Amino acid sequence: QIQNGTATCVATVQHYLQQIANAKPLNAILHVFDQAAMAQAAELDAAVAAGKPLLPLHGVVVTIKDVLNYEGQPVTAGSHMLEGYKAVYSATAVKRLLDAGAIIIGSTNCDEFAMGSTNENCAHGVVRNAADPNRVPGGSSGGAAVAVQAGLCMIAIGSDTGGSVRQPADYCGVVGLKPSYGRISRYGLIAYASSFDCVGVLGQSVADVAAVYDV
Repeated sequence: QIQNGTATCVATVQHYLQQIANAKPLNAILHVFDQAAMAQAAELDAAVAAGKPLLPLHGVVVTIKDVLNYEGQPVTAGSHMLEGYKAVYSATAVKRLLDAGAIIIGSTNCDEFAMGSTNENCAHGVVRNAADPNRVPGGSSGGAAVAVQAGLCMIAIGSDTGGSVRQPADYCGVVGLKPSYGRISRYGLIAYASSFDCVGVLGQSVADVAAVYDV
């Protein structure tokens, strides 16, 4: 659609910003990077208008778990201890997404410092399963799973130490990938257990997850 001119990155970001606003009761998104996302979308649209080739993830709207650093944006690891802190650099995984043309629209709720399996242990409140708000979404990447489940993004990046991508993906009926340890750089990921932590991907389908994983 971007190639044939029937869609733009700006319009796509506007759509997802509205989806996020409508889904506030789910408490899946902690920080919305609206200004950065719109600026990035405008740059991507300008590149298309100039005839430049599309990037691998051109216009793909992504959320990142609140344990990944994105320069200039808040990151709290689901804790009041880091309230007010803004990242001074971007995680390698985040930088690779941006370089591939993805648009990072916000960060997702998680158990405090990624230590939990229900997403009930966050300083910012409980995440609700979009299929049934009375049921837990799993954790600790519960906000990421619900963001995909509820259509608040196309792809969500989470972290998995002992099941924190795979379990919420199962609870929310989406696809979650935990790669082999070390396959994706942990640089810029707030550690839980450095010898186990992995950056993982959640999406609606295996094809979506694989496309992001490949970059």
